[in-house]
Amino acid sequence: MIEDKSIKVTLYKFISMPIKFYPFFESSLDLLCVANFEGYFLDVNPAFLNMIGYTKEELRSKKISEFIYEEDRQATTQVQKGLYENRSTVNFENRYRTKRGELVWLSWTAVPIDDKKLVYAIARDISHTKVLKGDRMDELVKLTKKNEELIRLNLITSHDLQSPVNSVLSLLGMIDHEEIKNKETIEILKYIKIGVKGVKNSLDNYLDVMSSDSFGKAALEEVILNDSLTIATNSISTLIENSNTEIRVNFSSYESVIFNKAYLQSVFLNLITNAIKYTKPSVPPLIQISSFLENGQKCLVFKDNGIGMNLKHVGDKIFDLNQRINSDIEGKGVGLYIVSNQLKSLGGEIRVESELNKGSTFFIKFRTSP
Repeated sequence: MIEDKSIKVTLYKFISMPIKFYPFFESSLDLLCVANFEGYFLDVNPAFLNMIGYTKEELRSKKISEFIYEEDRQATTQVQKGLYENRSTVNFENRYRTKRGELVWLSWTAVPIDDKKLVYAIARDISHTKVLKGDRMDELVKLTKKNEELIRLNLITSHDLQSPVNSVLSLLGMIDHEEIKNKETIEILKYIKIGVKGVKNSLDNYLDVMSSDSFGKAALEEVILNDSLTIATNSISTLIENSNTEIRVNFSSYESVIFNKAYLQSVFLNLITNAIKYTKPSVPPLIQISSFLENGQKCLVFKDNGIGMNLKHVGDKIFDLNQRINSDIEGKGVGLYIVSNQLKSLGGEIRVESELNKGSTFFIKFRTSP
C-alpha cells in the first residue's frame, strides 16, 4: 500500500511542524512525537512505532494514558497538567506497555506550544539502564544482608572467645614461678602471657568498636607511630625472637600521623609477619621501617630481605583477597588485602617494589590532612 504524501503534508500543516523538519522527524533514532492538549497522539516517528509496536492509526485512536503502564498513569497525568499550563518537563520517566505486552521505560523531555495547544516531545528508551540499576540494587541488598550476617558472626565469635582467653590468663596467673627452676620455661610462660594479653586487648577493642555508635566509620586521631609499632611487635614477640628477626626503625621525618589507631597496628602487624613468613632459608629476617615526606605527604616504607616476588606474574593482585605469593608457604592470602583496604578506606594507598631473591619494599602514603 502506497502512503499518500498529501495526507502527510496536510497533517504536518495541522500540527504546525515545518515541512523542512519532516526528514529529521522520520529518520531520527530518538523517539519523537506530537500530542495535543486533549491527550492524544497526533504523530509519532518510525522509531517510536518500532519500539511500541502499534500503528499510527492505533495510537491516535486512544488517549495516551491507555498506553501507559497503570502504576505510572497518575504521575504522568500530573506532568501533563503542567504541560497544559505551559511548563516544560525534562527527564520525566514512565513505563509504556507495548503491543507485545512488554514494559519499556522511557525518559521524556517535552515542550508545550500554548497557542497551538500542542506538545512536542522526545523520549529515550532507558529500559536497559533500569534493568542494570535493578540488578545492582539486588546485589546491594544481598551484600548488605551478607555483611550484616558477617558482623553478627564476628560479634558472637569475638564475645565467645573472651571466656577462654580470660581463663588462660587466670591459669597463667595461678602459676608460681618460684616453683619453676627452668629459666627457659619461665621465659616461655612470659611470652605466652604477653601473647594472650595481646589477643584479649584486640578482642576488647573490637567489641568496643562493634558496640559503638560509630561502627563502620574508622575513627581518625593522632597516632604515634612508635606506640602502634610497639603494640604490634609485643603481640608477636615470640615469633620475632624465635626467627631472630631484626627490626630497624627510623621515624625521624615525623613521629605521628592522623589515622586510625587499630588500623595502624594492623598495618604494622601484617607487614612484619609477612616479612618473617617470606624470609630466605637460613637468613635472619631484617626489616627496615622508616617515615619520610613526599611533597608534604606523610609516607612509610617497609623493606625486608626476604625471598621477594616476580611482579610481572603477581602485580597488584597481591592486594586482592585470597591471593597467595607462594603456595609452598602457609597462609590464607588475607593480610595484604586487609592492609590495602584499611589504607584505602581512609584515603591512603600502598604499592610494592620487589624482585625474586632481593626482598620486597612496601610504600605507604597516608591521606593528606585536611
